[in-house]
Amino acid sequence: MEVKVLSSNDLAKNPVIGQMSLHNHEQVVFCNDNATGLKAIIAIHNTVLGPSLGGTRMWNYNNEMEALNDVLRLSRGMTYKSSVAGINLGGGKAVIIGDAKKVKNEALLRRFGKFVDSLGGKYITAEDVAMSSRDMEVIKMETNYVSGLPENMGGSGDPSPVTAYGVFVSMKASASEVWGSDSLSGKKVLVQGIGHVGEVLVDHLTKEGAKVYIYDISEERLKAVSAKYKAEVVSADKMFDLDIDVYAPCALGATVNDDTLAKLKCKIICGAANNQLADETVHGEMVGKQGILYAPDFVVNAGGIINVYYELEGYNRQRALAHAEKIYDTTYNLFQLAKKENIPTYMAANRLGEQRIEAIARINAVL
Repeated sequence: MEVKVLSSNDLAKNPVIGQMSLHNHEQVVFCNDNATGLKAIIAIHNTVLGPSLGGTRMWNYNNEMEALNDVLRLSRGMTYKSSVAGINLGGGKAVIIGDAKKVKNEALLRRFGKFVDSLGGKYITAEDVAMSSRDMEVIKMETNYVSGLPENMGGSGDPSPVTAYGVFVSMKASASEVWGSDSLSGKKVLVQGIGHVGEVLVDHLTKEGAKVYIYDISEERLKAVSAKYKAEVVSADKMFDLDIDVYAPCALGATVNDDTLAKLKCKIICGAANNQLADETVHGEMVGKQGILYAPDFVVNAGGIINVYYELEGYNRQRALAHAEKIYDTTYNLFQLAKKENIPTYMAANRLGEQRIEAIARINAVL
């Protein structure tokens, strides 16, 4: 087999390697299997701190470049998330292209598992959008490099409670920074997306005495959660017009953008969704200029990766929750760094993540 050595001109013309080089990704694996219909991408961003770990998302992307862009952004976020959370994991992510309701089946998942296994532990998968712990069981038939397994298989089960708890304590730290008290009692909070994490967050907020508004694309979910927690349902065309204190995006990313920032009336953005800023640089600056305190998503939602990290070590839920509680201090400290350095909060969070990676890289170089 002839191996072509790419010139700098070749690299500039290559959209995949060009995309990888933007944030220094280590490896991208494209997975295709005609027999099962599997089309997937695994992105490994950084493994300085340890093997890359991140969930597998199944989504019906409009095209392959959209899927590539998503997996690259998500895997980079996992690197920073693990670093700031103080755990010894790198950043990775995978996406399976397709409608989960139509194409997901045992054969496709097992074939994906073989691709994961071929990386020899450099990437460990877990559940994400449209994937469940049951799907992880199926993938595990072909590889041991899988986490987020059910408790009856020695896993940690549903990570949502730990993720939601991390969001809740981060929101309290944000409240302390804005109002001088971390109490959320009486505060008006919009939770956009009431899946597993969103619902548990609604539970915490309700018990705290907050006034909770909810939105979700599922009418069934809205009715159930509204009835259970007495939360007020809002429509898609009205939610960004609400006069609220906290906006908590807990669904897909990029909901903080030009259009929403023109309408948002809140003092804090703090939620579980990944990549909340449509453009990190542009909108990371805009939120501050509008007097909104943005709690960076990969700091806020680190409870999920903390949860599966302790699964790898022999799972203990109380230990995972205790670690997730530290997200309060991490959130508060990055706000202080942002003020001290006069930089946006997203940049302060990135700096915290990079400092730890660089420090450990130096240790590894010495060894």
